[in-house]
Amino acid sequence: MNIEDIIIPAGKIETEKWQLGNLISGDISEGGIVLIFCSDYRGLAGGEAEIHSFRKVRRALYTLSRLDFEVPVCDLGDLISGRSHEDTHFILQELLSLCHEKKAVPIVIGGSCDLSFALFTALNHYHKQISYTNISGVISLADQGEGINEKNYLAKILGSRDFPLRDYHHMAYQKHLNELDSVKLMKDVEFDVIRLAEMMGSTENTEPFFRRADLVTVNCDSIEGPSGDFSVNPQVNGLNRREICAYMKEVGLSENLKSVGLFNFNPNSDSLVDHQLMAQMVWHIIEGINIQKSHPRERRMETFYVPVDDVHFAFKRDSFTGLWYFGDDDELKNLIPCSPAEYAQAKKGSLPARLMRDRD
Repeated sequence: MNIEDIIIPAGKIETEKWQLGNLISGDISEGGIVLIFCSDYRGLAGGEAEIHSFRKVRRALYTLSRLDFEVPVCDLGDLISGRSHEDTHFILQELLSLCHEKKAVPIVIGGSCDLSFALFTALNHYHKQISYTNISGVISLADQGEGINEKNYLAKILGSRDFPLRDYHHMAYQKHLNELDSVKLMKDVEFDVIRLAEMMGSTENTEPFFRRADLVTVNCDSIEGPSGDFSVNPQVNGLNRREICAYMKEVGLSENLKSVGLFNFNPNSDSLVDHQLMAQMVWHIIEGINIQKSHPRERRMETFYVPVDDVHFAFKRDSFTGLWYFGDDDELKNLIPCSPAEYAQAKKGSLPARLMRDRD
């Protein structure tokens, strides 16, 4: 596959040495970050695949500070949509595979949220039993039927027999937007379903759901945009701009991050601040990845034993990051990420059910 046949290269944007654009190239680097812009919204009711210009987002992103970032960033360009929506899924998967072969982290910007399925499928060819965190106000588990769209993509992912998930965390759901049976089903199969209210104000209590994520997707409908036109299906409630940027940094800080999708963004918004917000979301992911890469490989853990019903349970705190884990294993990968609040709850004699479930 020739990239030139499926990608429109990004136009040149003049930047100064201290700005991020000075770090961005058009080549995929080993272990780097790859930006892919997508214009296919045919997964939405009445959606189209006309070519959109993401130049406002690029200009806002390129002119942000590069700080002391060392991880190379590639702006691959704009994906040319296929003749059908399914063709776009296939083309995107091929492109993502090029990134995974070089252990680069692709960030797909734009397109309808069902493209999450393309990210999921492409990643599963290289990594099995992935952990998936999805920020979306809606849980749609519609009948799969033919084709793929915003209503059934999640059912296709969760129902995949070829590629079963290790973990699924659904973040920022709003109960007034959802069918009760869908939410109940998610909880019955012990997937984590986190309400919008639980995420507001601070990332501290919900950060553990991002810490081991291999794949993270964001439905921009779950964000309270500055102008009301940030997403293609704007909602009156959602994470505000500061909160979503804080969570994007947590995404970048994931110990296992391999792929990110930022979907349902409205590239036709006339408000510059909407394009600035998307740019800053991407910037915070890049910042998080750079911070994570700078962490020491050897970790020193402090262990705290908490008695609950005559049983002593171990909690560990990373002395470098200050992050908490549950479990008494010497291997970090075998410990369960948890929050300070869950440790505090255990000290009061009540062990969070999530920790016991994941421990089993």
